[in-house]
Amino acid sequence: MSRITPKESIEVVDRLGDITALARSLSDENRLRILVYLADGKQSVSRIVEELQLSQPLVSHHLKELKRCLLVNVERNGPFIYYELADPRILHILKDLAAIGEELLANRKTL
Repeated sequence: MSRITPKESIEVVDRLGDITALARSLSDENRLRILVYLADGKQSVSRIVEELQLSQPLVSHHLKELKRCLLVNVERNGPFIYYELADPRILHILKDLAAIGEELLANRKTL
């Protein structure tokens, strides 16, 4: 694993507020489920509700938060609103977090 340079470290510290907001938006399982579902492409709210078996108000709440954090893009087409991932790297972040979590748990030593 490559080490972070002092300059990169300072850049990270300068952006901790942004990183915190992003991490907070990723801290809800339903939001993560929505993001993973959107990996298949643009989806309507009703389709997300149907596929994830969540209530419409709950999905709308989470989509509003994901939009606020710039993780999804919104497109209106007549009476329908469609959502899609703002950046495919979001899925890479989720995959990396899952791998890190799996590795940490596998290497955990019980006291």
